[in-house]
Amino acid sequence: MALLKLGENPIQSLSDDTTAAKLGRTLIDFVIDTLLAMHPWRFACHTYTVVKDENGDLNIPADVLRILKTNARVVDNKIISDSSAVDVTAIRRVSPDSFPSYFSSLVATKLAVEFCIPLTSDQTVFRTLVALYETELQTAKFIDSTTSINPAIENFSLLDSRF
Repeated sequence: MALLKLGENPIQSLSDDTTAAKLGRTLIDFVIDTLLAMHPWRFACHTYTVVKDENGDLNIPADVLRILKTNARVVDNKIISDSSAVDVTAIRRVSPDSFPSYFSSLVATKLAVEFCIPLTSDQTVFRTLVALYETELQTAKFIDSTTSINPAIENFSLLDSRF
């Protein structure tokens, strides 16, 4: 999709021996991880219960890109707490097969931006793609944030006294 947005011929595989395939191999995981980590995407959020390992460490799961919420301190790839288990809400790596369409399009546009100068050297196309990426990013964030359901507020004394 990224190559099509550039007006280039698509590749059959990332293992091809073309410049586009080499760029894809180099950039795709980095671009996806960056886009996933930059926003609390509903489809990529997951709550973990992290328990101490045999060394007494609370290790952050390998698929976590960004911790959103925990009641403990985070240092490097470890969680510091006196508790034997800690709940963590995080952004995790998600298989591209699980991406909603708005996120797949965003990834393709971001890759097209990254591919543009090495493949085309066209500054005008680059600026156009950057503007398209910024618009798609805002649209994707809007769609993602408006499709989630806010949980009900429970056990809140001010609400209870009002009703």
